[in-house]
Amino acid sequence: MDKLIIQGNIPLHGEIRISGAKNAALPILAASLLTSAPVGIANIPHLHDVTTIISLLGQMGTRVTLDERSKIEVDASEIHSYHAPYELVRTMRASVLVLGPLLSRFGEADVSLPGGCAIGTRPVDQHLKGMIAMGAKIEVENGYIKARAKNGLRGATIVMDIVTVTGTENIMMAAVLAKGRTIIHNAALEPEVEDLANFLNTLGAKISGAGTPTITIDGVSELSGGNYRVLPDRIETGTYLTAATITRGKIKLKDTRPDIVDSILVKLREAGAHIETGVDWISLDMKGNRPRAINLSTAPYPAFPTDMQAQMMALNTIAEGTGIITETIFENRFMHVQELQRMGAQISLKGNTAICAGIDKLLGAPTMATDLRASASLVLAGLAAHGETSVDRIYHIDRGYACIEEKLSQLGARIQRVSD
Repeated sequence: MDKLIIQGNIPLHGEIRISGAKNAALPILAASLLTSAPVGIANIPHLHDVTTIISLLGQMGTRVTLDERSKIEVDASEIHSYHAPYELVRTMRASVLVLGPLLSRFGEADVSLPGGCAIGTRPVDQHLKGMIAMGAKIEVENGYIKARAKNGLRGATIVMDIVTVTGTENIMMAAVLAKGRTIIHNAALEPEVEDLANFLNTLGAKISGAGTPTITIDGVSELSGGNYRVLPDRIETGTYLTAATITRGKIKLKDTRPDIVDSILVKLREAGAHIETGVDWISLDMKGNRPRAINLSTAPYPAFPTDMQAQMMALNTIAEGTGIITETIFENRFMHVQELQRMGAQISLKGNTAICAGIDKLLGAPTMATDLRASASLVLAGLAAHGETSVDRIYHIDRGYACIEEKLSQLGARIQRVSD
């Protein structure tokens, strides 16, 4: 099993390029099932989750080709299976996103209930509620969602009980080929939802309002082919900016979008970072200073993202002052706290709130990743710590960060991947 070994206490300096967004690439790849024409998707990140969903598409009969420039061509003209098996879906909950496209285009789908990181309850009831409203017959048995719509789906007005990104995406994809108009109220606002809508519109869908609480989809009879470029990964952007902040460094990120990371930039500026932005770049300079502690509460976009909470926790461990972080999205997303405490962090938990008193320095230690973003926090802590830190079970980090040790090495970090 691979692990990362980090020699810390080195300020990061230099420039790197940000990869395409995993959370946009996965639904866009699933949406390619909606058309029989070839689709070209550029800026796809090299991640384990991407490989998983490509394998899933391949099992269904999709032809997928990849070129050397991170562009994938998907041809779903010869789909022969509408089954998403447990073996693949259990490793990544985004696999449930094939449900909407399969049901919409073919009228049937058997999809295993999803897995993914163990960070709390993430039910799919909102997905199913929306598709039932559109005329689907759905049974859940033996761990599988069995959905049928023999006469096709029809438009409906759907009010989401809670804001859910994958639920919004799945229903939006199901509605694209449905008869009539579908309106989704209380839709997720995330940029990745808007990116999916833009991709579908490129293929001939009629979607308006993505990025707002109300999305309207007018069903069309079929979609065509097309080419699309996935938006940059805002969580990868935030993670590297936080890495520079925690190490008192100076970096520039290219091929990113400052407009979708506003809430992160606000907090890093509060921590003392000097930040400049352009259309597709962000520079950050700590001028050698120790960061200041920050307070934050996670909430759906455009508020502070839960996927950056663990990284900010790492920042607070060595910051000046005491920082308070409240997690409102997932009930089990403080598993990194115990590992950070192994490095000397002074963190106390009270329900869904973590109170962190910053200390002068962390000390390197053996640590173990428990989920994707927790593993990123341990890497960041290791970059700032004195001595050697090892991060075990990094298959978690490979689900969301492309070539993380290579990018950090480009910024001057002493980090290497080793196998036991």
